[in-house]
Amino acid sequence: MNKLLQQIRNCKECEQHLKDGVNPIIAATSKSRLVIIGQAPGRIVHNTGIPWNDKSGDNLRNWLGIDKQTFYDADKIALMPMGFCYPGTGKTGDLPPRPECAPLWHNRLLAQIPDVQLVLLIGQYAQNYYLGAQSKNTLTETVHHFKTYLPKYFTLPHPSPRNNIWQAKNEWFGQEVLPELKTQVHHILNIQVGQ
Repeated sequence: MNKLLQQIRNCKECEQHLKDGVNPIIAATSKSRLVIIGQAPGRIVHNTGIPWNDKSGDNLRNWLGIDKQTFYDADKIALMPMGFCYPGTGKTGDLPPRPECAPLWHNRLLAQIPDVQLVLLIGQYAQNYYLGAQSKNTLTETVHHFKTYLPKYFTLPHPSPRNNIWQAKNEWFGQEVLPELKTQVHHILNIQVGQ
């Protein structure tokens, strides 16, 4: 596993497409029980080298009902984005994750994590890649039908503050999805509910 992580951190596969340079962000060990697959690092994460080290990460930890210490314990949680490097900024926000990363590294990584009990698929890129034809027509539908993909996958929108409007329009997310998410995560990580 350490050799593979080093290979990923040294990867320059799509360097020519990254105006901010390569800085692959990954956290995992062979003991990880929960895998979180997001989109790609943002600028803050790119600059600090710490995954989910931004407002989106704060929101995600709140959704999961866990603190930073638990979140960053790679023996418990593997953090692997669809694109390991910051893709840069487009007209309406960050560019999509580079398409080279997941086919190149994901299967090799997951093969080294034998005790995974749940994979969180955050956002449309992760959901389309892993669910394929099982994805619904929209992210909203895919998230609304999250139980369809259990026990292997749990589908979530991106926790970006930009999605607060989406959450306000879809109250079922806070009422139905987040309580189930916390229950599942706390059970896998052996955390007492209410901690």
